[in-house]
Amino acid sequence: MKVVNVHQRLLHASPERVGALIDSLGSPADAMWPGRAWPRMKLDRPMAVGASGGHGPIRYVVEAYTPGQSVRFRLTAPRGFEGWHGFEVLDATPAHCVLEHRIEMRARGPALLYWPLVIGPLHDVCVEDVLSQAQLSLGLEPRPVPWTTRVRLLRWLASGGRRRPAPPFARGQHAR
Repeated sequence: MKVVNVHQRLLHASPERVGALIDSLGSPADAMWPGRAWPRMKLDRPMAVGASGGHGPIRYVVEAYTPGQSVRFRLTAPRGFEGWHGFEVLDATPAHCVLEHRIEMRARGPALLYWPLVIGPLHDVCVEDVLSQAQLSLGLEPRPVPWTTRVRLLRWLASGGRRRPAPPFARGQHAR
């Protein structure tokens, strides 16, 4: 099954400021990943081609990186996820730009069920939270996306029945 999944957010900030958020991904100073609410993105070294890491059960290696502009991660796990995901600054003017997250992959074997039933719904909300965290880090008003009952249930099951704190921009909407 081919999967192309795209999330974009218009940010009223310079491309340089947004690019700096991409550059911070996976580092101790990560200003873009909502690590309170989702398993932290970690890399084994500073952002560069060849750095490897992941978040939760998703594993990847940096296959392309243009500082201040884009990063592309080659998926290495879970089994059956064959492709990439990444972030890129698009449609820039000095005062605003679009931050895009894109996945292009083929789901094979167990991933044929795992993606649409579990990972896909969690991924969509996580990426929207990443985009809201980017807004917050830029001093902008975040546009949070509500978590569905299904997503809250999947998160609870994945955590072994523990509740992770909501991101700071949630304003109580995730805390049910």
